[in-house]
Amino acid sequence: MQPALPAAAGSGDHQISSREFRLHDAQSCIAREHGFVSWPDLKRYVEVQAVAQKERAVRVLHWAQLLYSGDVSGTVNCANPRVALRILADDPDLVADDPYLACAIGDERALRQATQADPTWVNLSGGPLRLPPLLAVAHSSLLRVEEFRERLHRSAELLIADGADVNQHIHSRWPPGSLSEPDQSCALSTLYGAAGSNHDPALTRLLLDAGANPNDGESLYHSLENPACTRLLLEHGARIAKSNAIYRSIDLDDDTALKLLLQHGGDPNEPARNAPITEWGSPLAWAIYRRRPRHVKALLNAGADPSRPTAEGLSPYRLALQFGLTDVADLLRTQINAPDIPDDERFVAACTRGDEAEARRIGVLRPDLPSSLSAAQLRLLPDMTAAGADDAVRLMVKLGWPIAVRGGDWDASALNLAVFSGNAALTRFLLEHGAKWTEQHGYGDNASGTLGWASLNEPAEGGDWVGCARALLDHGMPGATAIPDDPERVLIAGVRKQFSDEVTEELLG
Repeated sequence: MQPALPAAAGSGDHQISSREFRLHDAQSCIAREHGFVSWPDLKRYVEVQAVAQKERAVRVLHWAQLLYSGDVSGTVNCANPRVALRILADDPDLVADDPYLACAIGDERALRQATQADPTWVNLSGGPLRLPPLLAVAHSSLLRVEEFRERLHRSAELLIADGADVNQHIHSRWPPGSLSEPDQSCALSTLYGAAGSNHDPALTRLLLDAGANPNDGESLYHSLENPACTRLLLEHGARIAKSNAIYRSIDLDDDTALKLLLQHGGDPNEPARNAPITEWGSPLAWAIYRRRPRHVKALLNAGADPSRPTAEGLSPYRLALQFGLTDVADLLRTQINAPDIPDDERFVAACTRGDEAEARRIGVLRPDLPSSLSAAQLRLLPDMTAAGADDAVRLMVKLGWPIAVRGGDWDASALNLAVFSGNAALTRFLLEHGAKWTEQHGYGDNASGTLGWASLNEPAEGGDWVGCARALLDHGMPGATAIPDDPERVLIAGVRKQFSDEVTEELLG
């Protein structure tokens, strides 16, 4: 067990025998013994291998869907190149005789043979996912695997030399679109695969130098996680205005992408066009809402208007106080005539910066607080939860903030947002102070649904969704009931839900 299970590392036989290992420990051990890094990887492998006895076309489709993200493959899954490569190692002939699958793995010999047989094929769609060849190369998740990256780069060069259109595109298959009926309103280009999906600077440069259109509606926005790709797009004429890239760059912890956009003419006062950003009204307000002090400084240095109010009429200075950003408020105070703020805003500011003594002092003078706060002020409880400001959240709850108030980007309660991030300690605290697992969010479900999606997709690194499940069970959420004919789901209060294996084990007791 020791080599295959990290939890047993350094333990002697007696220590191992005395520990209470759980189902997920056994699953992890089995997966590693079979050469997989995790139980979910082994599970995906078995799912594809289960169709081995079916016709080859079905099996090849399942394999291809492992190599491409959901908007290309027509699934809701992320690409999983690790499992795809394991299947290919077990069955090297899986891609034989299909030049479109050869594009996915960078098989130059197969591409040359296909072009010799029919020079026009380089601009025709085909294969199990109906992709044009160059796009199939650029969107292949094997670009993230070092041993395949150069092969795919050479394959792209070969296809371009043979006349492939560098602006090949498909339309999104992401639900409600599908592989059979793509969403015609959302075009996905070859460049988007290189710059926005795989974040590959070398392939991005190759495509741009060959004439790829940098203004394809997707590439710039999605490139920001790798500023090297962003820089290449900007240098080849990508337009920042109306791309929403400024606002997206503020969502990222690193301010490199934002500074790059501003250096290339991005408007630090660009109007917001998409909800929920529209209520904040400006990049500066959005940076304050996202609690990004470095981004605020970059925007101000680039000429952001320090007095431009939100839709609610709140200035950036007052907004910074509201979100507990004392240093940002001090910076803004140097650029405007800072007004005196009323008691309710001083109370809010004390709460969000975690100053309990000041908040209680104001509360003695204003016993109607926090109950008399505005709806916009009350939603700070979920907003601060989403921002990870646990100390502020705990203080706000202790001082009587309505615990079920909804806010954040998806109209969720503090409990839903704590569960979403796998914050088990805060989840338990909120439940101990009156939060209910039945609290709804903007997608029409409650905390059990949040737990299901988050445990499967792990949106926060290091999240403890098993701990969240345990806290919910301890505070009124019913346990799960197995469904004999549906091993992937369980019943929670009579509703079918899907969770990670570890969380399912906890819910089943």
